[in-house]
Amino acid sequence: MTIKLGFVVAEFNRDITYMMEIEAREHAAFLGAEVADTTYVPGAYDMPLAIKRMLQSEGIDAVVTIGCVIEGATQHDEIVVQHAARKIIDLSLEYDKPVALGISGPGMTRMEATERIDYARRAVESAVKMVQRLR
Repeated sequence: MTIKLGFVVAEFNRDITYMMEIEAREHAAFLGAEVADTTYVPGAYDMPLAIKRMLQSEGIDAVVTIGCVIEGATQHDEIVVQHAARKIIDLSLEYDKPVALGISGPGMTRMEATERIDYARRAVESAVKMVQRLR
């Protein structure tokens, strides 16, 4: 049975999240999983509502988040990632479906973000493994 993934992709830092999304799609295909739905949101902080809507669908086995939070002049990046990650965990537990964290950051430069594009591939791998192990 094919694993059906939902992708929630942040548009903020789109030059990087675009590359992350491509790598995630390629890895999903390599693993034999189908990307059944994709929702684009403004940024990582905006992901929980889109994730929740996907998790409510019977046609989605797991959700993969794809985002990139680059360090700024304040601690805004830390707050964004901490709150998004916490809510992502809560949604996974509430809906009893895996939600893989493919958000790179906080505390990284644009160069470091480019080096961490593979976080999206790792998130796909995690989502697929969790679905297989929980079936």
